[in-house]
Amino acid sequence: MRQFKEGDVDFCYGSRDGQLWLVLDKIFRLDLKFETTPEAITQRINFLKKRGVGICDMVESSLREKIDASDLGMQQVELRDMIGILRKHPKVNRLLFTGGNSKNGPEYFFRRHLREIDENIQLKIVSNEVPRVHQFTLDNRSITTVSLTAPSGAANRAVGSMALYKQLKQKNPDFNTIDFRVMQYREWF
Repeated sequence: MRQFKEGDVDFCYGSRDGQLWLVLDKIFRLDLKFETTPEAITQRINFLKKRGVGICDMVESSLREKIDASDLGMQQVELRDMIGILRKHPKVNRLLFTGGNSKNGPEYFFRRHLREIDENIQLKIVSNEVPRVHQFTLDNRSITTVSLTAPSGAANRAVGSMALYKQLKQKNPDFNTIDFRVMQYREWF
């Protein structure tokens, strides 16, 4: 049986240690509950349905020596068939990766998936600045990928070192890493 910490939601990316739902809550003023209840789950499902957003992880399964949310801790990773999912959902034209191309990040795994399926799908760079933006063609359909800054505490050091963050923090000392993600994610959600 899974054990939950106070504030965890038994739903995709529902750990209180993650910040995805906190960021989305701020962007869309959802008044989400952060608790292990059916109501908290229903709030998230209703939001996703209303916005026409699907959510899943690139990783189908993995093993870990230490039980935590670290991407680097994953071993023997099996990837989800994202190209198969995209073929089943022809209206999808954008993939938002909540993390980048570092080892075991979502863009890294997506690139690995493309190599493994060997369909000669190439990611073409649109913007190499964070968030990195690429495009690829699948069955005559153009799909954009956006590698947003990971919504994790572990990524706060990377956020803190970004020139834009430093500039905004200098202008407003109350500006924080959550505010930065809200600003970045708002553009793409």
